[in-house]
Amino acid sequence: MKPSPGQVHHVTAADRGQTLAAFLRARLGGASWGRVQKMIRSRHVMIHGNICTDAARRLKDGEVVKLLEAAASAPPKPDDVRVVYVDDQVVVVDKPTGITTTRHTEERSWPTRRRQVQQTLDEMVPEAIATHLARTFAARGKRPRRLPPVRAVHRIDRETSGLVVFARTVPAERILAEQFRAHTTHRRYLALCVGRVGVGTIQSNLIRDRGDGRRGSSGNEEGKRAVTHVAPVEQFGDDYTLVECRLETGRTHQIRIHLSEIGHPICGERVYSAPRHFEVVDASNAPRVMLHAAELGFVHPLSGDDLRFESPLPADIKKVLKSLRHQ
Repeated sequence: MKPSPGQVHHVTAADRGQTLAAFLRARLGGASWGRVQKMIRSRHVMIHGNICTDAARRLKDGEVVKLLEAAASAPPKPDDVRVVYVDDQVVVVDKPTGITTTRHTEERSWPTRRRQVQQTLDEMVPEAIATHLARTFAARGKRPRRLPPVRAVHRIDRETSGLVVFARTVPAERILAEQFRAHTTHRRYLALCVGRVGVGTIQSNLIRDRGDGRRGSSGNEEGKRAVTHVAPVEQFGDDYTLVECRLETGRTHQIRIHLSEIGHPICGERVYSAPRHFEVVDASNAPRVMLHAAELGFVHPLSGDDLRFESPLPADIKKVLKSLRHQ
C-alpha cells in the first residue's frame, strides 16, 4: 500500500495507548499487518515530525502521525558525528540532523538490539571520539582504549543540527550542568523563518501543555521564564528571513515556540503552528526544521578557560537558502 502524500492523522484521547501499527491499520481501511509494518520499517511514517520505525510504539493523545510518499533518508551513523573538541573532561560535537541527543526514559529499558536500530547522539559520541583519536594513536603505533559513556548536560531537538557538549567525568557533568541551569553559557542559533523578522526580544512563560497537548506560552505568571533575542541576518523580500537567536534561557523547544507564536514559524515546522490570526505560508520546501546551533560557549570545568566554538550551516540549510536567493 502506498500512502497518500502528506496524509496526516491526529491521535485522540480514544486512540491513546494504541500501537502505531494498530492505529495506522484502522486509519488505512483495514490494511494488512504486514503492509502496515513494512510501511513503518521503511521510514514512511513520522510522529510529531520525527521518523518512527517502531511498529509497537504506544501513541499519546495529541500526537500527529504523518505518512510520507517517499521514504525518509537513513538515520546518521557515528561517522557523521564530527568531534569539534575533546579532552579528558569534555567533548564538543557537531550533531547532524535526524537523531535525538539522548534516549527517552521509556526507551532505556529496550533490549540492545532494538536500541541499535536507531542510536542516539550520546550513544554515538564514544565511537566518534575513538575515531577522532585513532589518527593520533595510529601515528604512535597504539590503539585507543575503549571509551566510557559520555554524560549529557543539555540537549537539542532531533531535527536541529549543530553544537552539543557532553561531560566525560562526574565532576565535569555537575559543573557544566550548573552553567546551563544558571544560563551563563553562550548559545547562538540560526533559523530560517517565514515572513520578515526584525530585531527584538521575545519573552514569555512556557508550560508543558498550552491546552492542546503541546508546549507553549501560558499568558500569565505560570510556567518557566523564557527569553529569546532575535535579529535578522539575511532577508528574502517579505517572505523569509534568516535570523540569529541568542538564548538568555534554554527551555525545551523555546526558539520554535517563540518564533511560531509571533507569526514567524521556522521553515519546515510541523508541530508549532502560528496563531490563526497570522497569515503564514511556508513554500520553502524545507526538508526539516531549519534550525542550527551555530555557536556554543562555556567555562571549562577544570581549567576555568572560556571556550567558544562555531559550526557552519549544514548542506541542507544551505540548499534551501540558495534556492530562496535564486527566487
